[in-house]
Amino acid sequence: MKLITSYRGRGTEVGDEPMVLSFPSAPAGTPREGCRRRIVKASGLRLALQLAIAVVVFATAAGGAATKALAFSSHELAAKIAYCQDCHGPAGQGYRGFYPMPRLAGQQVEYFEDQLRAFVEGRRLNSIMSPVARSLSPAMMTALATDFRAFNPRPLGGDRRELAAMGEKIFQDGVPEQNVPACAACHGPEATGIKQIPRLSGQLYLYMVKTLTNFRKDRKEHLSDVMYPVVESLNKRQIEAVAAYVSSLR
Repeated sequence: MKLITSYRGRGTEVGDEPMVLSFPSAPAGTPREGCRRRIVKASGLRLALQLAIAVVVFATAAGGAATKALAFSSHELAAKIAYCQDCHGPAGQGYRGFYPMPRLAGQQVEYFEDQLRAFVEGRRLNSIMSPVARSLSPAMMTALATDFRAFNPRPLGGDRRELAAMGEKIFQDGVPEQNVPACAACHGPEATGIKQIPRLSGQLYLYMVKTLTNFRKDRKEHLSDVMYPVVESLNKRQIEAVAAYVSSLR
């Protein structure tokens, strides 16, 4: 018996093979023959009902999945990406200007999403990004994070190269006498981050300096209990050195 020939989320095709029941032969018109006809008819009705229920269940599940998957159109996603690119660069490489815009390219998806939620919840303070983040659905946040994660442009540069060697030592080894741990312990030896720990590799020099200098002012204390004592222990030259080092990494 053929019930369902295919199902791909666009509907259900029902086969047309008849249901065949075998009974001992009996003369036409006898009670056994009448019983047989009623059984066949009842079985056919039950089959039809079962198929109808199956179609409704599958169609409902498919419709729900489709609705969830299509929470926004590809046009809407493209429009949001283009909006982000206006400030963060066509490949998410960031922008050097009066207000340096951070690199988003290659950023960890989990960190990207968490920071957008931080703007919505007031854990991060920014007059531009807070209203932008509030306009995004959770599904859109994930889609944007995933798209920018795939970008891999070259770093913009513009750092103080003479400080890079000093910054590398701080990043890889820390500053024990100031109780500063190695940045690489959390962000990885290549500064690529992991999950909710951000990628620093290739980040703009000026943005890194600004972020580390104003960490306490721009972010509420509970956002990063680990980072507060670190940034408070680094002096201006050390911050600039770390920024120079990570901004040169690919």
